[in-house]
Amino acid sequence: MCNFFFPDRLYFATLRSKPKSTANTHYFSTDEEFVYENFYADFGPLNFAMLYRYCCKLNKKLKSFTLTRKRIVHYTSFDQRKRANAAVLIGAYAVIYLKKTPEEAYRALISGSNASYLPFRDASFGNCTYNLTVLDCLQGIRKALQHGFLNFETFDVNEYEHYERVENGDLNWIIPGKLLAFSGPHPKSKIENGYPLHAPEAYFPYFRKHDVTTIVRLNKNIYDAKRFTDAGFDHYDLFFVDGSTPSDVITRRFLHVCESTDGAVAVHCKAGLGRTGTLIGCYLMKHYRFTPAEAIAWIRICRPGSIIGPQQHYLEEKQTSLWAHGDIHRSKQRQYEDRSVPHLISSMDNLSISTSIFKSHNVYMFSNSQQNDYAENDLGMTQGDKLRALKGRRQPRSSRMHAVPCPIIRQFSMISVFWSVDMVRVCVLPVLHPSCVFPSLPSTSTRLASSLGNLYEPNGEANSSGKPPSPSSFTSHPIRMGYSSPIATHSYHYEVNNNHPSSGAKSLTYNLNKTSPSGPSSNGRLGASEQGHHRSPPTGLSGLSARYLSRSIPVSHLSSHQPSQDTHTAN
Repeated sequence: MCNFFFPDRLYFATLRSKPKSTANTHYFSTDEEFVYENFYADFGPLNFAMLYRYCCKLNKKLKSFTLTRKRIVHYTSFDQRKRANAAVLIGAYAVIYLKKTPEEAYRALISGSNASYLPFRDASFGNCTYNLTVLDCLQGIRKALQHGFLNFETFDVNEYEHYERVENGDLNWIIPGKLLAFSGPHPKSKIENGYPLHAPEAYFPYFRKHDVTTIVRLNKNIYDAKRFTDAGFDHYDLFFVDGSTPSDVITRRFLHVCESTDGAVAVHCKAGLGRTGTLIGCYLMKHYRFTPAEAIAWIRICRPGSIIGPQQHYLEEKQTSLWAHGDIHRSKQRQYEDRSVPHLISSMDNLSISTSIFKSHNVYMFSNSQQNDYAENDLGMTQGDKLRALKGRRQPRSSRMHAVPCPIIRQFSMISVFWSVDMVRVCVLPVLHPSCVFPSLPSTSTRLASSLGNLYEPNGEANSSGKPPSPSSFTSHPIRMGYSSPIATHSYHYEVNNNHPSSGAKSLTYNLNKTSPSGPSSNGRLGASEQGHHRSPPTGLSGLSARYLSRSIPVSHLSSHQPSQDTHTAN
């Protein structure tokens, strides 16, 4: 039995046997093309690049002249992990391009005889204590789309896949132009036990090009912070133990740092996953009213493996207070903006010029013995060490595309339909934007010299043609994307230790010349809940050539134009 959401055009099916395309129906599967790289028992959701490539693939099929009169069926197997990932892909397509709400897309996925979907889990070694559902992922994607974090017109998939590699920096933008997560630097660039380690200097060119002015370190002081501050960056230490949750003092301080920084903030712990993702999640919840599940889903799509174990429950516990503080922050910001012009005029009467320049300093409020980053095993490895080691052993995408064998499947069942024949013309207008169809990246050498090639690239001009992300539904607070040199005048920095909150509560001097930018307002939460990226605009990068095919770029809005005359059958 089948219930049709929009019959006669786009379907989603769970099959037991591999079907053959017919004169009226075209079948395709992505189960072996887009494969999640797990740490332990985690299996999804798939990352930003895979979501992008899927949307390109499906758009190409829907625009193909030879498939115009055919039903297009995205089928998956009864492997519950692959099925959940496939559901997120086609559900996200419905949200991004068919303008469906997450709830509408999810209802189509579970219509008819379709069973529920296996929830996603964290990247920890132990038992799963928090379920992230398919609907949570769709709601997180919708919220990111609303706020302009997800914009395929400016997304560079090759650059994303390059820099997410450990040997190339292991970094991902969560909020383009504002918050970047990366793996912790080391005192010296080298390869240790087959794992590439990068010194702080390796990141300077990339950070300067992308207007990163502030670094926040959440793990123990492995490298000297002066290497960043001497280069003109602000640097803050907000240490708490690997795998644990931050104190209220640390959370408030992190939010203040982000709010008072004009440029982008790069955040790291050891692997840049657990502690890093948790505090970035707090920022998303306060300033954009993400629910905890939406924040976890979006951060994991941008940077798989983020937010682990008790950190998931910590975000749930902090939702009410973070939303309340966000509302207060936005209210104060609106009041400040209303009085800013007359206040500026009146303050000119007392204008004075100071010749004092304060260089940034890191003030450590704990000794090295107190900075114990370890909940160690017998080998002296923390959770972050293990996750970094697992990620460092991964192969480049070009060599892993078809690594997982296809399961045996037998008979046809479970169909959900997304698009009617009346909507054939929705995504078929010719588009002049760059395409999403790219040949595979050249193989990335594991040698340190080649792995640091792009990180050490001399500063170049940012692509002036890159457009900042724009929300599909409403105009949100603009995100700063341009380049500027790190600010040379800084305040003394407030450093805290989660293990010694009494000492961490003592504040030092704030920089009164900095003003807090407004946190974008939100249109509120999405409605129903299930029972139970992003990147800044592309810039010139050595070794990452742009390969465009305009007929295959995802369409950014609905239209009733005629199909393109593509004479080749889509793969």
